[in-house]
Amino acid sequence: MLAIRIHKEKAEKARLLITSLGALDKYHRIISDGGIIEIPITRELADHETKLIEELGGSVGELSEIIGRETFYDPMKDILAHLDIPEDLIDKIPKRWEFMGNVLVIKLDDDIVEYGKHIAEVYAGILNVKAVLWDTGGISGQFREPVHKLLYGNDTVTTHLENGIRYNFDASRLMFSSGNVDERIRMASVCNSGEIVVDMFAGIGYFTLPMAFHSKPSEVLAYELNPLSHDYLKKNIELNDVGDIVEPHNSNCLDAMEGIADRVVMGYVGTTHEFLQKSVRILKPEGGIIHYHETCPNVLADERPASRVREAAELEGRKVLDIEQRLIKSYSPGVGHFVLDVEVE
Repeated sequence: MLAIRIHKEKAEKARLLITSLGALDKYHRIISDGGIIEIPITRELADHETKLIEELGGSVGELSEIIGRETFYDPMKDILAHLDIPEDLIDKIPKRWEFMGNVLVIKLDDDIVEYGKHIAEVYAGILNVKAVLWDTGGISGQFREPVHKLLYGNDTVTTHLENGIRYNFDASRLMFSSGNVDERIRMASVCNSGEIVVDMFAGIGYFTLPMAFHSKPSEVLAYELNPLSHDYLKKNIELNDVGDIVEPHNSNCLDAMEGIADRVVMGYVGTTHEFLQKSVRILKPEGGIIHYHETCPNVLADERPASRVREAAELEGRKVLDIEQRLIKSYSPGVGHFVLDVEVE
C-alpha cells in the first residue's frame, strides 16, 4: 500500500493536497513515526502530483504499517438507505461532492436530474449542510461567477475554513475552487517579512488572506473589480484580523500604483497575460517576484506562459532572471492551470 512520507510540520499541508487530488485513503490510519508522518493514498500519483509532494519535502513510498480505520464513517451507506430512486439509476448518484463551509456543491448526471431535489434533500440531511447547489455549468463571465442552481435550502452564504483562514462568501454567486487548495497553502509562506505585495485580482481574498495572515508582509494592496467580491474581501479582512496589513481597493488593477511592490500576485485565469506589462510596472525599480497564473494547452505549456512573461518584461525594459513553473490542476481535458514564479530585475 502506498503512502506519502513527510515531516510532521508539513503533514497537514500534504493531507489537504492529497485530499484535493482525490487520492486520500480514508480507510487506513495515518502513521506517525517520530517526526515523520505517513499518509495512506489510494493510487499511484501522476508525475505532476508527485512533484507537488516533493515541493513540500515529501516522497511517495510503501506504507510501513497497515492499520484499518474500523470506525471510519462512510456516508454513502446512509445516503443509499434514504434515497428513493429507481434501482438502475443508483450508480448515477454523485459519489463525490465539494464542501464550501456548510454548503454542498454536487454535479448530477443527466439521467437523474429529475430526482435532483430529492437527492439534494437526502445529501443535506446525511452530510449536515444547510444548502445544496447543483453545478450546472462551471464558471462564466468577466467575474468568473459559478453557474449553480439551488436544489435545497435558502441561505448560501457560508464560511469556509482552510489552513487557519476563514473565507466568508455566497457560494451561489462567487467562485471558490477546492482544486486550488495547495496553491493557497503555498502562498501562505512565500512572502518575506516587510514586503509590499500587490494582489491584482484579489477576489474574496483567496491569496491575499493567507499571505497577510501567515507571512506578515508589511502591506498587501488588494485590487478587486467585482463589487460583491470586494464586499466579502472587506468582511474577510476583518474576520481574519488582518486590517493592519491589507488595504482593499474596489477598482481595476490597471489603476494600481506603479514602482512600489516587492511581489505581485496574478491569481486570475483567462486574460491574465493582458495584464503582464502592468504587473512588471508595479514592481519596484530594483525588481521583485510575479506569481503569474495561466490556463494553457498542455502541449504549449513548456513554451507559451514563459515566453509571454519574458516578452512583457522586455517591452518594459526589464529582464527575467528566473522562472519556476508548476501545474496547479487540470483545468479541462488537455488544458492545465499553471502558475509561474517569475523573478524580474
